[in-house]
Amino acid sequence: MAEPAALPGFETLRAGLAVSLRGVTKVYDSGVAALGPLDLDVRKGEFVSLLGPSGCGKSTALRLIAGLGAPTSGTVGIAQSTSGTRAGHSIGFVFQEPTLMPWATVRENVRLPLKLSHAQPAGANTRVGEALAQVGLTEFAGAYPRELSGGMKMRASLARALVTDPDILLMDEPFAALDEITRFRLNNDLLALWRNLRKTVIFVTHSVFESVYLSQRVIVMTARPGRIGAEFRIDAPEPRDEDFRTSAGYAGYCRKVSNALAPSYSGQS
Repeated sequence: MAEPAALPGFETLRAGLAVSLRGVTKVYDSGVAALGPLDLDVRKGEFVSLLGPSGCGKSTALRLIAGLGAPTSGTVGIAQSTSGTRAGHSIGFVFQEPTLMPWATVRENVRLPLKLSHAQPAGANTRVGEALAQVGLTEFAGAYPRELSGGMKMRASLARALVTDPDILLMDEPFAALDEITRFRLNNDLLALWRNLRKTVIFVTHSVFESVYLSQRVIVMTARPGRIGAEFRIDAPEPRDEDFRTSAGYAGYCRKVSNALAPSYSGQS
């Protein structure tokens, strides 16, 4: 879990916003300009996908929002946590790899953020149970990572991010390594979870199809240094299901997003 208040540039935002980036750039010590300038607002409870080619700064932007680094210039604004603290556990992060401790059970892997924050055991047990139930892993609480499928490992990683009840959920290509059937199932489960919890979700992906299916808004980023090349609001009926995935409306959105993404892969921006 991130502690963004420890970094410069974090401020209280205007009502309704969860995240606000203003003029954000990132230049690494090697001299590589990875990102920006980037301006982006994300509303509370919104599901936004960042879509773009490899190396365009999608993950860099996510890590700056999480407080896992500081921008070279610009400001990163994060709304005050609804728990009343400025940072605390207001952000949950799901990485591309599950990064589970192989020697610990699913239950203990999910408990880790609470253990690190010295949560009371009774309350921690309740939160772990709730998080496992939210991702459908209650029956596998005592299993070890080696006993889980790839999809179940990612569910455990998601439960670990949810266990602190964060306001903002950052997801860095969490389903990229999964087979198509598992990926579709987890997409559906993630949308159901988002509808129930109404977290703010910022989701990084390479997949046009995944971004359109999941998101209220798709942000298409240019090739490095990443900037916003195009933005699409996906006005589709809720809840989204397989009917939407096979609809003409879905195909139309995918075509528009693909066309906007094409210049980034051809070296134009």
